[in-house]
Amino acid sequence: MDINSDKLVTTTWLAENLEDPNIRIVEIGRDERGETYSEGHIPNAVFWFWKDKLWHNSDREFASPAEIARYLGAIGTTERSKIVLYGDPIQYGTYGLWVLTMAGFNNVYLLDGGRTTWIAEGRCLSKIIPQFEPYEVISSGANLSTRIGRDEVLKNLKDSKRVLVDARSPEEYEGERVSPPGGFDHGAEREGRIPGAQHLFFRDLLNEDDTFISAEKLIEKIRPLGIVAGFTNDVVTYCRLSHRATLLWFAMTHILNIPNVKIYDGSWTEWGSIVGFPVEKNS
Repeated sequence: MDINSDKLVTTTWLAENLEDPNIRIVEIGRDERGETYSEGHIPNAVFWFWKDKLWHNSDREFASPAEIARYLGAIGTTERSKIVLYGDPIQYGTYGLWVLTMAGFNNVYLLDGGRTTWIAEGRCLSKIIPQFEPYEVISSGANLSTRIGRDEVLKNLKDSKRVLVDARSPEEYEGERVSPPGGFDHGAEREGRIPGAQHLFFRDLLNEDDTFISAEKLIEKIRPLGIVAGFTNDVVTYCRLSHRATLLWFAMTHILNIPNVKIYDGSWTEWGSIVGFPVEKNS
């Protein structure tokens, strides 16, 4: 079963449309200096450091719709534009798409496989930073229906109809670490998981080239969670900072068309640090 998503574009499509003046390409990265971008990026792509563009500059909150509009206007986005995102690493692309859609921008798309697939296919990279004529962009208004806060998660812990999914690594889920393996272990005061959370590692939804696995395989991955055809109850995903959780949200919402999928954006960094909040972990 091939993937059919109105929010996913292929590297082939993007390569054929690179010179389209209505295409805007954004690389969203975790490196503040954008070193990987500077070494070579998809032609015509601009760079956004995720905290600079997607978060408020002082509060631990998302950038407002007006702020996002200014950032999009600075790269010449118009009403006719298609905004194509890719992440470095891959989950920053789905995170960016989620934040932009919450800010009221629906002309946003994800590049399947991102730079990993682009490079694997032998496509050219560029070191040129594109310049665009600024344009005044206006948001249609915030839509926070896919976001859920800690209090609502806590209130519904015993709701058997709701599915809570942890997208982190097995080590994090089992309570061995509070951050992904391979780096400094930091980000929360306690190890563990939210009680009742089921595990679905975000990498299990991707091929080695960072493209999504087929829709048929995605269905197989979520079936053990109790999510089957016609499922309409709430699904809540989380990870450490919500980046990896957005990849699950994208797959379920925009590939499998499952409604009512929400992201707990505070995720484990918040939950694992709150005094008195319940924690579950392997003994």
